[in-house]
Amino acid sequence: MSAILAALPLLILFVLLGVFRMKAYQAALISLALSIILAVVGWRMPVGQVLSATGLGAFYAIFPILWILINALWIYKLTVATPWFEVLGRTIRSISDDLRILSILIAFCFGALLESLAGFGAPVAIAAAMLMAAGMKPLKSAVVALLANTAPVAFGAMAAPLIALNGVTGIPLQELSSMTGRQTPFIALVVPLILVFLVDGKRGLRQTWPVALVAGAAFGLAQFAASNFFIVELTDVVAAVVTVIAVLLMLRVWQPAEIIGMTGESREAENAGEAASASGTGAAGTDTRTGTDTLTGSGGRPSGHDVWMAIAPYLVIIVVFSIAQIPVVKTWLTSIGSTTFLWPGLDVVGNNGEPVAAQTLRFDHIRATGTLLLFSGIVTMVLYRIAPRRGVKVYGETLVQLRWTILTVCSVLALSFVMNLSGQTTTLGVALASAGGFFALLSPLLGWIGVALTGSDTSSNSLFGALQVAAANETGLSPTLMAAANSSAGVMGKMLSLQNLAIASAAVGLDGAEGTLLRKLIGWSLGLLAFITVLIWLQSTSILGWMVP
Repeated sequence: MSAILAALPLLILFVLLGVFRMKAYQAALISLALSIILAVVGWRMPVGQVLSATGLGAFYAIFPILWILINALWIYKLTVATPWFEVLGRTIRSISDDLRILSILIAFCFGALLESLAGFGAPVAIAAAMLMAAGMKPLKSAVVALLANTAPVAFGAMAAPLIALNGVTGIPLQELSSMTGRQTPFIALVVPLILVFLVDGKRGLRQTWPVALVAGAAFGLAQFAASNFFIVELTDVVAAVVTVIAVLLMLRVWQPAEIIGMTGESREAENAGEAASASGTGAAGTDTRTGTDTLTGSGGRPSGHDVWMAIAPYLVIIVVFSIAQIPVVKTWLTSIGSTTFLWPGLDVVGNNGEPVAAQTLRFDHIRATGTLLLFSGIVTMVLYRIAPRRGVKVYGETLVQLRWTILTVCSVLALSFVMNLSGQTTTLGVALASAGGFFALLSPLLGWIGVALTGSDTSSNSLFGALQVAAANETGLSPTLMAAANSSAGVMGKMLSLQNLAIASAAVGLDGAEGTLLRKLIGWSLGLLAFITVLIWLQSTSILGWMVP
């Protein structure tokens, strides 16, 4: 009975989102109110401590999670407010006029770059629109953009999902990052192959599998290396840049036998090259006779200077974060801007009688990811010569755009902290632990359900992270493995979330097509979930147990 009561806030959240299609912030607030009532009445937590736990969850949502999201999206909006974002898009489109290769470059690579900064549907909307502009049909553009938005999500928005997971589980961020980086690369390996199949069926897979395999392998290896040995927050940035370079090098020595162009018709690649040379235009309209194309041009490959300016914000972020990781600088930033304190009004101990780690807050306001992003945005303003007044205006627009997201994330994190600190999550964990070793197969499904319903890997990790750890401790499984599984497997549900489906439909001008997109994607989503579930189960056994840090 206590397990059923503990599950009620989550069940109510899912029903309100999935059945009644209530707005996410409304459903989260109702579930939060129910969890507060249950904490006081059912788990006998003092009212003052319940309210304090609610405040702690909301504060943790604001800092560091929303502080990251707001500043990341601000940088993205700064680039969109200038002509350089279009230059970046033209640069990618000028590489090839084959829609199958463009699906990898735009949806997979550029989408990952956008996911690393903006997240929350922006990669899907922009990638779908760019694919349509390249000549792909609207429905197919939406499907490709949605399916591509998988592998980078666990490290999206400057690793916000893993930072949230660290906050609710207490497992070190680097440990979570390392484990997740030993799961999602396997998804990255197969996603480009699926993309070229979606664009051109068996012919696309047969003709372009080499470049798809190179893209997947490059992304997966870079994601593994960055998440395990580099900077967690820059994992997707590194992976996206490395993949673009790998694809460019691949295209220098290899081309598909046929080109699937703007109209969807195929032509021999050699003939296309001869025609381009004769007309003096490259694959995407570049003037090969003069080699000139500037920011003011109407299309084609931009000049080298314009390309560097277009990618400048991403380079600035890499430089700023790299400098912040230098030991001397890192120590200095920590000494001037780090404080650890117990959250007031809480006195919670675990079964061992020791204080629960969740009530201790570390406040790194200078070295925080969001603060480093703020510095990066200021440098971007200087490079792009954006007036301070305009930069502030864009920041205000960012806050307005994220207002409901802010309320949703605060409510979900407050719900998570109330459930964790009152004991509701532990009660659920003990109940789920009755599944024994079978929980290793159940764990990924929980993450998938959470993301499919909330539309956010961050929210899903906040809801289920502590639950995964509690169940893992009861069953003797690795808490790190099960917590990471929630994030890694959860991203397969993102393509089915109502928010993402609505964003994709609107981006390609097919309002009301959410049901059609759902039917086209659900098979792929479940297939990828089954694939990652098998991997996670093997990692929970002696077969691949050596992969767990």
